[in-house]
Amino acid sequence: MIQTEIDKLDSAFEEAIATAKTTRRPQLLSVTEPIDQIDPILFFENAGQVEGGRVFWKSADEDFWLAGAGEAYALEADSNRFTQIEEQWTDILSNAIIANSRRLPGTGPIAFGGFSFDPDKPKTSLWKDFQGSQFRVPAYLLSVINGECFFTINILVCDHDHSGQLAFQVEKTKQMLFSRAAVEHEGPEIERVKEIDPDIWKQLVGQTTDKIKNSDIEKIVLARELRVYFQDSVKLSAVLDKLVEAQTNSYVFAFENGKDCFLGASPERLVKVEERRLLSTCLAGTAPRGDTEGEDREIGYTLLHDQKNLHEHRFVVEMIREAVEACCRNVKVPDEPVLYPLKNLQHLYTPVEAELDSKFSILDVVKRLHPTPALGGKPRMQSMKFIREDEQLDRGWYGAPVGWMDPYQNGEFAVAIRSALIQESEASLFAGCGVVKDSLPEEEYEETNIKFTPMLSVLGGQSWITQKH
Repeated sequence: MIQTEIDKLDSAFEEAIATAKTTRRPQLLSVTEPIDQIDPILFFENAGQVEGGRVFWKSADEDFWLAGAGEAYALEADSNRFTQIEEQWTDILSNAIIANSRRLPGTGPIAFGGFSFDPDKPKTSLWKDFQGSQFRVPAYLLSVINGECFFTINILVCDHDHSGQLAFQVEKTKQMLFSRAAVEHEGPEIERVKEIDPDIWKQLVGQTTDKIKNSDIEKIVLARELRVYFQDSVKLSAVLDKLVEAQTNSYVFAFENGKDCFLGASPERLVKVEERRLLSTCLAGTAPRGDTEGEDREIGYTLLHDQKNLHEHRFVVEMIREAVEACCRNVKVPDEPVLYPLKNLQHLYTPVEAELDSKFSILDVVKRLHPTPALGGKPRMQSMKFIREDEQLDRGWYGAPVGWMDPYQNGEFAVAIRSALIQESEASLFAGCGVVKDSLPEEEYEETNIKFTPMLSVLGGQSWITQKH
């Protein structure tokens, strides 16, 4: 990676073209500059005019936003996916020319993307536009960090390119991306909601409890799908705007491929690394919020003392502790969970802090953490085998790591729950629950209905929610 200070874009392109001629390979050029404040939702809306797809990220607990337009470089992998993505990312950075004087986490060329839940699960047409492991370096990136805004252009420059033409195209695109046109805030209108085989899913819960009682498996997480049909194509920026407003303690994310977009508001951090400081989150055990303050306190107290939820939470804590200890020093884990309140739900929460060893990267940690017992089960191999063979749903990216990495070994991944795959005027929503030996099918079914609520509420599904509750 070549760090450089460049005052004029023309000279930056000339340097990249000269390097491409010398190396005889395309040259990634990345230039970051501070800009006046701009709304990330507005930037995402305008980015729809740039070919190559959009990305979006809002942190759950910081003033940190990313919005990306277009694709300068793609990273994809099939087998050995974490290692392959790491190698591709290291290779592109080793030859990149980067002008980024501040070097703040989340600026410069970032790789944004995710992985499928299970690469060995047969893929269906539902996820036809998504690869099993896919990251994108956005051609244009807005980073908002504690109120400061930064704009990065990432361009793959070839030896036959012309610096003046490249600079003209960049300036033209910038003017479009920074346009101040208003964002349409009206959400979609639902025509109908279809549950995908709910009775068959309940039967599977019963079969799963029988399996657990007659084996050494302690827990299997089952997921199901809700298909939603709208009157018109869904306006993605309006949905993101509503998620940001409603789900204040969640990661709001979006990854667009062609006409499909996977987006959500996940409360669950998988791992964050900043200047080698690591933070992971144990989030397992769920209850609704109360209608009154007193009812809310009572529900929270019950959750904190519910043995099934505490047992499920301890599964996750011990697995994350073990994975983090394999890559880190100075691991700190609290003895007891606390409540993590969201607008519609509340969870049991335990943070894990550590210092990432210099021999490891954030993807090394992701590889060890995914899937946590909160999304797969325990033991991991046996529960995953059961899900692969008996669960009819193709989870795709649902329940899997989604996030970003920058050139300075910083990054963050969330677990892609409370999510939806939006396909123009239709969408698939996903929700899961942990099944143990004492689970009752009807109770697990009701838990998934609760978990559909955050996404369904911003998609105009309030009447369905009211009917189910």
